[in-house]
Amino acid sequence: MGPLFWRLCVINGAVFTIGTLALAFSPATVSSPVLLREILVLGAGLAIILVTNALLLRRSLAPLTTLTALMHRVDLHTHDRAVDRGNGDLTYLIDSFNTMLERLETERSSASAHALAAQENERQRIARELHDEIGQSLTVALLGLKRVADRAPAELSEELQLVRDTVRGSLDEVRQVARRLRPGVLEDLGLHSALTALTADVAPAVDVTRRIEALPPLTPEVELVIYRIAQESLTNVVRHSKASSVRLTLRPDGRDLVLKIADDGVGGARADGAGMRGMQERALLIGARLTVTSEQGTEVTLTIPGVIG
Repeated sequence: MGPLFWRLCVINGAVFTIGTLALAFSPATVSSPVLLREILVLGAGLAIILVTNALLLRRSLAPLTTLTALMHRVDLHTHDRAVDRGNGDLTYLIDSFNTMLERLETERSSASAHALAAQENERQRIARELHDEIGQSLTVALLGLKRVADRAPAELSEELQLVRDTVRGSLDEVRQVARRLRPGVLEDLGLHSALTALTADVAPAVDVTRRIEALPPLTPEVELVIYRIAQESLTNVVRHSKASSVRLTLRPDGRDLVLKIADDGVGGARADGAGMRGMQERALLIGARLTVTSEQGTEVTLTIPGVIG
């Protein structure tokens, strides 16, 4: 049996022992039949015993209430922990619960890291196939159409030109998809240039304001998370927000680095949507905090702690 059981036994035993001693050494007596004043004395004594017992038990069991509330709200996206406030009876339970949370967070973070790494590898594979195979095939088809157009009769030139334009447009679309899947500009030119290219891609659809301040050296993992969250946010702006303008900022804030994407669209973004969950998982990988507010417009804020030296 745990220490809580013995503490409850001691509390109840002490309360009833003190009550018994108080009655034994007090001048109070009980007649037969019991008189009204004696009933009042006994009732008052019982009430005192019950109230004292309830207060002591409530104090002993208070950490269970706190622990229960934490169980209801914990979601592994936060780092809430149960706090032992000096009540030794529940120290083992609190420590066990906190250890369980840490193990679950570690396992979830590890699983998310493997899943996202596999996702990135698959994106790169698909991007290479699009660029190397489909892109080359379309290029060959485009060159073949050019040779045919050079030898074709004049009455077919207009139709062949339309076909060539269609193939050329398809080739451009394939290259854009490959570029979105594999951010080569991030690897080659860095985060600043990659974010600039992202905002340039959405500029035809919405008015983009960009402010990227001087950045400290960042790990490739942090740069990739920032890029992917910015990419997902800007894609959502174009597809769902019906916004006319969007503002992207990336700047230091004390020792933290803060990415913020805010639009003037209709709002109503769902925090439990697949895109939002993916961004949350990416943020957790680098110990960052992602918040989304979506009332009048949507604002996505990624805070990366402790990256500024």
